[in-house]
Amino acid sequence: MTYAIQELVIRDVAPVDTAEITELVSTAMWDGAVARWMQEDAVVRYRDSPRYFEIFVEHAVRFGEVYATADADSGRLTGVALWFPFTSVLPAPADYERRLKEVAGTSFERCLQLDMATEECHPLEPHHYLALLAVHPDSQSRGIGSALLDRHHARLDRAGIPAYLEANDPRNRDLYLRHGYQVRSVIELPDGPPLWAMWRLPMV
Repeated sequence: MTYAIQELVIRDVAPVDTAEITELVSTAMWDGAVARWMQEDAVVRYRDSPRYFEIFVEHAVRFGEVYATADADSGRLTGVALWFPFTSVLPAPADYERRLKEVAGTSFERCLQLDMATEECHPLEPHHYLALLAVHPDSQSRGIGSALLDRHHARLDRAGIPAYLEANDPRNRDLYLRHGYQVRSVIELPDGPPLWAMWRLPMV
């Protein structure tokens, strides 16, 4: 199913191409502030990021909802949003600790610190969780992030379900503020950048 939005097409990802999604997420996020905190070595970070993000992409494909944007003309994947419906109990990613150890190497402890810090702030009430929102660097500032948010927010508003996420830099935080999110708290990583825990009530 496709949805025309200006010059973009938003679609539920089917058939699922986890490799294409993982490549996009890694390209967009491998050099962000949190990624640099987790692994200081740029060469290692660039090499290992795809396998790290693959864990979460595969989990979202199995238990979540994945939306992608593509250029209407070329069909090239330009953005992706990974949502998890925390309206029931969800399992952890399959074989998570072993896979994380293999992927993270020397940054394993910091990966665990990130997980612990975000889990402590994660709300208990039913909601949908935006785990990842990624836009290819070549396609940013075109409204892709907003289009992906609007696509799922419309469903949440109709169902009366709130949304939750962690913003990982001020630019993303400000985008989410414009889409109705409010900052619940600031997550402090040890000697690392802040994360903003953000909550959005359904709009009627």
